[in-house]
Amino acid sequence: MRIDVLTLFPGMFNGPLTESILARAQDRKLLQVNLHDLRQFGTGKYRQVDDSPYGGGAGMVMRPDVIVPAIEKLAEEKRGKKSNKKEKRAWRIYLSPRGEKLTQERVEKLAKKDRLLLLCGHYEGIDQRICDGWIDEEISIGDYVLTGGELPAMVLIDAVARQIPGVLGKDESAAAESFSKALDRKKEYPHYTRPEVFRGKKVPPVLLSGNHRKIEEWRKDHLQ
Repeated sequence: MRIDVLTLFPGMFNGPLTESILARAQDRKLLQVNLHDLRQFGTGKYRQVDDSPYGGGAGMVMRPDVIVPAIEKLAEEKRGKKSNKKEKRAWRIYLSPRGEKLTQERVEKLAKKDRLLLLCGHYEGIDQRICDGWIDEEISIGDYVLTGGELPAMVLIDAVARQIPGVLGKDESAAAESFSKALDRKKEYPHYTRPEVFRGKKVPPVLLSGNHRKIEEWRKDHLQ
């Protein structure tokens, strides 16, 4: 999968993208994440990306004549000059507190797409005309407001990457996680490991029994 990210702060992604599962997924060519600095598309001498809102009010709004050219440049996958086929377009997402809340079910659907384009907003947000004509959907990670769309974009990338075949050590690891279809969208059951007794707290005896049927029943009973 290829994910393009339009952001004013590409440096924020360095930590999450260069460690752990996301780093390994990129090394193995299962995931490609490209960061694009929106200021490269800014206007004027100072690469301006925002302006005051029409009608007045506090804050600044990101300009359509900056965002739209950036989207148009990155959303289209070139098929070659001799091809008459329609160019393949990325699925375009604006990370916004106004958007539909991100769920595991939505993550699974996004993971089936070949390419995503994530737009990280800032200030008071983006000009509504961008959403009306160049965005496929708005997504929120919760009912609260953050400084910008970078952290939500990182959350989305991490969640989607886990669903790509081969990214995790075992594909069933993702298939039977909390909120997965296999667990009826419920939270996962409790987990235990060594030592068997820790500061007086014991592992449930059924997990030590070796009886796989009873263990599965116990796990189903403890889904939340």
